Amino acid sequence: MSVLLEHRGVVAIVSIDNPPVNALKTGVRARLVVLVSQLDQDTAVAAVVIAGTGKLFVGGADIAEFDRPVEEPSLPDLIARIEGAAKPWVAAIHGAALGGGLELALGCHYRVAATGATFGLPEVTLGIIPGAGGTQRLPRLIGLAAAIPIIAERLTLDTPRAAEAGLIDRVIHRSLIDRAVEFAAGVAGAPRPLAIARPLADPGAAFWQAAADRITKGARGQTAPPAALAAVRFGVEAGATAGLARERETFLALRASDEAAALRYLFFAERAAPRPADLRGITPREVALAGVVGGGTMGAGITAALRNAGLPVILSERDEAALARGMANVQGLFAAAARRGLMSGSDAADRMAGVTGTVGLDGLAKCDLVIEAVFEDLDVKRAVFGDLGRLCAADAILATNTSYIDPRLIAADLPAPDRFVGLHFFSPAQVMKLLEIIPLPATSPTTLATAFDLARRMGKVPVRAGICEGFIGNRMLKRIRSEAEAMVREGVPHAAIDAAMRAFGYGMGPFEMQDMAGLDISFMNREAARARGEDLPETPGDLLVRAGRTGVKWGGGWYDYAPDDRKPRPSPDAARILAPMIATPRDLPAPDIVQRIMAALTAEGKAILAEGVAETASDIDLVQVHGYGFPRANGGPMFQTSRKATQ
Repeated sequence: MSVLLEHRGVVAIVSIDNPPVNALKTGVRARLVVLVSQLDQDTAVAAVVIAGTGKLFVGGADIAEFDRPVEEPSLPDLIARIEGAAKPWVAAIHGAALGGGLELALGCHYRVAATGATFGLPEVTLGIIPGAGGTQRLPRLIGLAAAIPIIAERLTLDTPRAAEAGLIDRVIHRSLIDRAVEFAAGVAGAPRPLAIARPLADPGAAFWQAAADRITKGARGQTAPPAALAAVRFGVEAGATAGLARERETFLALRASDEAAALRYLFFAERAAPRPADLRGITPREVALAGVVGGGTMGAGITAALRNAGLPVILSERDEAALARGMANVQGLFAAAARRGLMSGSDAADRMAGVTGTVGLDGLAKCDLVIEAVFEDLDVKRAVFGDLGRLCAADAILATNTSYIDPRLIAADLPAPDRFVGLHFFSPAQVMKLLEIIPLPATSPTTLATAFDLARRMGKVPVRAGICEGFIGNRMLKRIRSEAEAMVREGVPHAAIDAAMRAFGYGMGPFEMQDMAGLDISFMNREAARARGEDLPETPGDLLVRAGRTGVKWGGGWYDYAPDDRKPRPSPDAARILAPMIATPRDLPAPDIVQRIMAALTAEGKAILAEGVAETASDIDLVQVHGYGFPRANGGPMFQTSRKATQ
């Protein structure tokens, strides 16, 4: 049964039992509507406690229903019935009250919460706004300044902050249901406070403009966050009743939009990514101690990502000087995170304390997992794994972070090759969520399951990739780069190409991205291919690197950069270097630029699917969104292609 009913004296306990997140699906809503009337008429009941079973209160509406017509009773109707109940309803919240779950709690007359609970309205991440009163009741309960970041900017509150804001009436430290029943019995017969009935003053045009500027900037082109703010403002200006109607109208319109469809698609793809069907019966190897070989930019980022997941790490470098630089790199990452408010100073110190340095590889012998992040050179990598294969336990997981090299060549002589796997992190590894997992033919299911479990622990989005040059992501990046550089040769300014892709929704254009990542990495890969006898034509990027322009770290690549400033500036020097390769300058409309890049991207994606390098189209889209900045509101290149085919 999806809703349970229990009586304790004069208090009825209504428990939502719809695992895993107690989503408010149609059957749950229908049962709750019946219970409101039933309990109103039950003379033995003086108050009602509503709670969730399992790990949380209510995780929200049933997103699977969003692709179908609205089914009655609607969530707004249910909440209105609870709000108008003859007896007080008390929401007893544990775990999380998110989306429709928080809206349900807001419709109750009182809210009590266990320590450790979280509260949020994350609807804007799905391209919609709260549609069951959240934009109207929350501001009236806690005030506009506190409510708007929750409604339109994805802010969540923990129990102490929720109590401070006035969202909950009592914090309960133990025995939530018992204490909630006592609370409900105490308010039985008292007036029933209604969040929707509280007065709300208009703070004035300056307040709204500042909020709109902030939210629009953070939305990066997405529709829902500004729409959520607009719904709040309308309710302030026109009143709660009109505000509820406008909120619902906006919610339903956004629910049917392409943007919301794209974001729902990504939601389900991201939820499925850590749990591949063929690995669900496989127990991962326990990883209690990790090692990282190489303390450069990538190795330091991987070390920080492992520490953020709670794993102690041993960082290995070739000599004392390199180790000191590597440890400083890691410490710098934690210090920067603390400066940005992403962690406290004490947290940063604790995480750094969990990193141990060692010169050479002998100190990694007891690690359960070792990730190699050294220079992109086959001989160097093979030498590392030759030693690791001798030093580490036979069941220790050994992983390479190579971006381009065939991992079968790296592991060619490795003993017990079943424990070897590719783990391709994306820079900065402590920030970027994508992790390409590349199994070899010899990789065991246990090793693969351990890799996916590690991704889960680190909060990464894992995607299994087959073996080819660049795997999924860098292979597609190469195609984007090739198409963008072809337009440059045709005379289209690279700054215009970057501007068009930013307008499409990317955080930076392809040439800005090259400068940020470093032009030398792909250049060295091309040079290695040329050394193997491949006939690769000279690229514009090659000209820049041969002239010493390798990107931001040098001070110039496609653009010029001032010291300690990543803002790209037009570069006469780059223009001079590139001139021999560029045709007469010409304009190309931004939509045509985007269309050419997208056509190249989807063509490569289709080839990757046909070759089995990616298992599903959604895997490709996850790689593009989480590794390369493809705008979430568009779902991904493969989603865009399939969407157009069905319209």
